[in-house]
Amino acid sequence: MNKLKNRYLSLDVFRGLDVALMIIVNSPGNGETSFAPLKHAEWHGFTLTDLVFPTFLFVVGNAMSFSMKKYETLGDAAFFKKVLKRFAIIFLLGFLMYWFPFFENGTLKPLAETRIFGVLQRIALCYLFASILVYYFKTRKVIIFSACALIGYHILLLTFGDLTLLGNAVLKLDKILIGADHMYHGNGGVAFDPEGLLSTLPSIVNVLAGYLTGKFIQKNGQNYETVAKLLMFGCILVFAGLAWDLILPINKKLWTSSFVLLTCGIDLFVIAILVYLLDMTKTFKRTYFFEVFGRNTLFIYLLSEIFIISLFEIKMKGTTAYNWIADNIFIAMAGDYMGSLLFALWVMLTCWLVGYVMDKKGIYIKV
Repeated sequence: MNKLKNRYLSLDVFRGLDVALMIIVNSPGNGETSFAPLKHAEWHGFTLTDLVFPTFLFVVGNAMSFSMKKYETLGDAAFFKKVLKRFAIIFLLGFLMYWFPFFENGTLKPLAETRIFGVLQRIALCYLFASILVYYFKTRKVIIFSACALIGYHILLLTFGDLTLLGNAVLKLDKILIGADHMYHGNGGVAFDPEGLLSTLPSIVNVLAGYLTGKFIQKNGQNYETVAKLLMFGCILVFAGLAWDLILPINKKLWTSSFVLLTCGIDLFVIAILVYLLDMTKTFKRTYFFEVFGRNTLFIYLLSEIFIISLFEIKMKGTTAYNWIADNIFIAMAGDYMGSLLFALWVMLTCWLVGYVMDKKGIYIKV
């Protein structure tokens, strides 16, 4: 059985792969001319892009399988102090990111129209609840909670609404509790938040799946039996997700229970393959590019979002710097679809370069 260190290469590379893909899908030169795998499904359905965020939650849980060891000896007060502090910082960073650049036409942007929930906020909430669950309960009870959460969410969706954009239970609860002005309006102008309050419940399961996977690898070691079992579990979850899709469609924006099982299954496949190729056989040794993203994950993601927002805020020849650079450099040079992809790669590589400099200087920003 192989001894594991405080982390393993496959986790850093997995996290780095996901962050790189996240930046690419978030920064197309032209969203209308992006390649199909780099777009979210319109509503029901599944694309490569739909895998990005649940995978991020999965690797958060995976990393927790290492960090939670330290909390077990601290006592309840110290545990809650650390977990709540991390939750608050991540949530606040997400909120400030949506409020940025804070001023508009010389006046402070109104908080009354600022989105409250989003990607980092969901990560914070899922981290908080998952941490409490794995701190107080054994694996069996965590699995029971996960099953109850997915079944319960299915029942809530069908009891208090339908599965349409305008009639779903996630939208109804968010309108009551946070109001339409604080919600995302990217779905044709409709106030609907894909990181809504109710759909946070099933997304906790993605974090728990990552945690249980990390614990399983640490307990059983990086060997052929472990890889085989991860692949088997992944196959079971994918099959279960596709079967559940028959009665509750796979839908990223509603974060349906079938979507959770499918994405957790795919993530098990990927982590198993990475453990085999990187940690066991060491088939691929040139992984540093993705390790850079994996070592300053939160900072690089925030940097990419601030970079994109800033490009939209800067005016340039009657349009935004974002659109001008995309249209007049990348799309003019390589065409609509390839130019759009090259622009996204430029944004991603710019962020990687910052991460590279930080890594060479030994600067690691942790929350």
